[in-house]
Amino acid sequence: MATASGGKVRRDMRRYLLIVCMCALSAVLPMSPAHADPTTPGTVTATRGLPREQWATGSARSLVFTYWSEDGYGRPMQSNAFLYLPQGNPPPGGWPIMARAHGTTGIGDSCAPTVTGVGQGVLDWIGNWNRDGFAVIATDYVGLGTPGVHPYLDGAAEAHSVIDSVRGARAIDPNLSTRWAPIGLSQGGHASLFAANMAKSYAPELDLRGAIALAPPSHLEDLTVVANPYTPPLPLSGTVTYVGYILTGLRASRPDLDVNSYLTPLGVNVVNQLETMCAAQADQAFANVSIGSLFARPISGTPLDAAVRQELAVPTTGYNRPIFLAQGIRDTTVPAPLTFVLAAQLAANSVDLTFRVYPGDHSELFFESLPDTLHFAEQIFR
Repeated sequence: MATASGGKVRRDMRRYLLIVCMCALSAVLPMSPAHADPTTPGTVTATRGLPREQWATGSARSLVFTYWSEDGYGRPMQSNAFLYLPQGNPPPGGWPIMARAHGTTGIGDSCAPTVTGVGQGVLDWIGNWNRDGFAVIATDYVGLGTPGVHPYLDGAAEAHSVIDSVRGARAIDPNLSTRWAPIGLSQGGHASLFAANMAKSYAPELDLRGAIALAPPSHLEDLTVVANPYTPPLPLSGTVTYVGYILTGLRASRPDLDVNSYLTPLGVNVVNQLETMCAAQADQAFANVSIGSLFARPISGTPLDAAVRQELAVPTTGYNRPIFLAQGIRDTTVPAPLTFVLAAQLAANSVDLTFRVYPGDHSELFFESLPDTLHFAEQIFR
């Protein structure tokens, strides 16, 4: 007959063997979704509906969602995005996606489109895409309306924001296709080109069909020569605002650069204010401030210069899908000659490029190009 102490030993041995087996299984079995990294790019953390007045004309459903993405250095950051779904039944394979990247609004949380809402003109523009059978996703970009400082014109951060908005939207609605294309004006055009260039390596599970870039800022990295105390006022719109936003984003993402050490007291004050100031307000506040007055010393050839070039320089090779590039001839925000050079470089590098020039200015390009961009999208999604 077994003793009580002998029974206890056997029970302890069984517990020990069970623990050993569980540890061995946990080492060889894949991690369950419950233990997956909660900051994985594309992971949705919240959704909310929109009031009917914020629905695009012709949308069947409109909402906002929050999702995880990354900055340009692979560090997790969150973003918000709109999702506008067409009416009717989705085609085989699901609704094709246009991922809209917006132009400069600012870098403060109050400047995020999901905070401010979007104007009727943008809603009408989105409605055209919905009626043509496209779902539209519109990211805020990381750091806009979410924790952290928005890394303005950091191409990789913009691309991650756009691509991960597609991942997030597809996690919300199973009727969305893997087929997608980015589209954007100004900062959004910059984001669209970077997203197209990075999509294959960053999100191979998605089927990029092409990209539409309207007046994308390009070759700005070559203008760092004007970032010095001797530069006179320039006859362009919003230059102090744009330069200040770039510096503000870099100051947050690259503290090792000591951005303030390049600036005058006025420059530090401007950058401090821009961290919360939206673009229209900033343009008015700093209309009489010159770029030269921001800088205590030239930045050419410095680590700050190198960082600006790394983040801003638009790739001119490495595209494996068609690109639609457009420019307004009277644009004083993104000067036409810079886009002409970009178009020539893309063509010289055998990029499948459609380039169109329109008679209007920066803001007019949005609607002037709409018939051509709709046609281009219909072609690449065939």
